[in-house]
Amino acid sequence: MRSPLSTLPKAELHIHIEGSLEPEMMVALAQRNGIALPYDSVEAVRAAYQFENLQSFLDLYYAGAQVLQTEQDFYDLTWAYLQKCAAQHVRHTEIFFDPQTHSDRGILFEVFHSGITQALKDAKTQLGVSSALILCFLRHLSAEAAMATLEQALPYRDSIIAVGLDSSELGHPPSKFQAVFDRARAEGFLTVAHAGEEGPPDYIWEAIRLLKVSRIDHGVRCVEDPALVEYLVEHQIPLTVCPLSNIKLCVFDTMAQHNLKHLMDLGLCVTVNSDDPAYFGGYLAENFASVESALELSPEQLVQLAKNSFRASFLSPAEQQPYVEELETYN
Repeated sequence: MRSPLSTLPKAELHIHIEGSLEPEMMVALAQRNGIALPYDSVEAVRAAYQFENLQSFLDLYYAGAQVLQTEQDFYDLTWAYLQKCAAQHVRHTEIFFDPQTHSDRGILFEVFHSGITQALKDAKTQLGVSSALILCFLRHLSAEAAMATLEQALPYRDSIIAVGLDSSELGHPPSKFQAVFDRARAEGFLTVAHAGEEGPPDYIWEAIRLLKVSRIDHGVRCVEDPALVEYLVEHQIPLTVCPLSNIKLCVFDTMAQHNLKHLMDLGLCVTVNSDDPAYFGGYLAENFASVESALELSPEQLVQLAKNSFRASFLSPAEQQPYVEELETYN
């Protein structure tokens, strides 16, 4: 058997590009754009990356995003992540971006969109990493604001494969955005949604029934509802699980307590992802290594997780097949 972790081809399906903003780049961009940060060094920024829950992380996440101002900033951010993908054998990535985080502070849609998409194009030709782009609505903002963001995105629909739902989960159920997602599907977008991280299993049901999602982002609380687990298994609706994120945000106390292996044993289509890697202590390879060690995953289970990542992606079956066939050589 080949060494599973060293060269295992993988896809990443749950990565917020703004969450790949490393402290070094945050400080460099702040200096480049003349922005004052409440930290006097890279070390001070990194020291702030200790979170009590999702909201405490989001507060820092949105503050950090203030340094992203120009098309070049968004290109540099995205390119740095894609270089990490290439180094870690991530062959395909489906990236979330948060327009409202930028447009609400006066950054034009075309500015951040152009920077991100140019990096994606360059990664395809220069690094051999393919990609898709997913627009996320901030659920702590209004449904009306989400609809306005969707309208802004329509001229760029050819470069955006899906819409999603992120930010503060508790108190903001998927049903709040049903009309926006109905409109998005009518415009040809696929749909995904964060659900069942801090929110209850009912949020997962709403995402499936009302938003008609192709994937559930996170979804680890599905085990609290046996009927939901049965439905997810029957329909093989993927869960884009983010192990290191779940520990950093106190969804589980330790990695040994994480339910990823249990989810796999139940027959769910589980994938491993990095979420906001700059803030949570690791990119995709580090997430794989962490669950392999803490949950004592077998080489076969690691290969299965990698296969799941391609099968759960928005690549066509024909595009998925070479990766799946390559992974067969690891068994």
